[in-house]
Amino acid sequence: MTHPQQPHGSPRARIPQQPPPPGPQIRAGLWKRCLWGGLALWVLTAIVTYATKNTTLLPTLILLGSFLVPAVFVLWAYERHGRDLGVNLILGCFLVGGVLGVLGASVMEYYLLHPSVWIFVGVGLIEEAVKLLALMYVLRRHPRIHGLRAGLVLGAAVGFGFAAFESAGYAFNAAVTMKGIDLRSLLETEILRGLLAPFGHGLWTAIAGAVLLSFRKPNGRFRFAAPVILTYLGVALLHALWDSMHGIAIWLVARITGTGLERALFAQGYIPTPTDGQKHLFTLFSVGGLVVVSLLGVAWARSLARRDPSWKNTP
Repeated sequence: MTHPQQPHGSPRARIPQQPPPPGPQIRAGLWKRCLWGGLALWVLTAIVTYATKNTTLLPTLILLGSFLVPAVFVLWAYERHGRDLGVNLILGCFLVGGVLGVLGASVMEYYLLHPSVWIFVGVGLIEEAVKLLALMYVLRRHPRIHGLRAGLVLGAAVGFGFAAFESAGYAFNAAVTMKGIDLRSLLETEILRGLLAPFGHGLWTAIAGAVLLSFRKPNGRFRFAAPVILTYLGVALLHALWDSMHGIAIWLVARITGTGLERALFAQGYIPTPTDGQKHLFTLFSVGGLVVVSLLGVAWARSLARRDPSWKNTP
């Protein structure tokens, strides 16, 4: 390859260097070590807790199981696509955004929602709104942060933080029963929510955050354009479908098998239990529905990523 000749006596042209991202740096591949190391620690904690019946280990077991998958996915997103955003900002979105999200959702759902057939629609609208508000709060002092890629990474950080704290609450509720500590229920809850975590809150808030930050003004003000509102409604719908898939599956099973629906229970927000003969069909519809919702969310996020050239150029 030939290079243009420099004028005699002139200094060599310098390639401008990007300033290093703020805060500490993380070595590549840390997310893999955290995944396998954290999984080993969680299994070891579960074995020791089961063998010793030591209930003081329950917080350790709950925190490891609830935060492992969300934290690993945030680390992966940082290493692959968010190094220029900085560790401090991503960590702030994960912790501060996650806590503010669960607090806001808890308060609003307590005062605004009542048992009904539309309760999960309300849950989706409230939780997706509070997560976006939490993202905006964390970014209020970072007016230069904008664009699809930043929104995908930081929105995912808020969503995964929300998922981690919410999973910890569900695990605690599963463990504490009227008959004492139910360790098996705790482990089942953490395994299930860990496997489903990549396709829930983190994915939905990544989509909404990407569109929100793509319309952010140069002065840092957020602009609620029509695509932002429609995206919020879209992810809220995915959220509602995800949460209501159990009831939808039972309704489909009842229609197919000819079993009469207890409409009064559905109208009050209660879902009948499938019979032994209906359980296989119920599992097919409920799992299949979650897969469809997950694929829709992943395809949506990938389509947004392809629209941002900087997504492909990140290491």
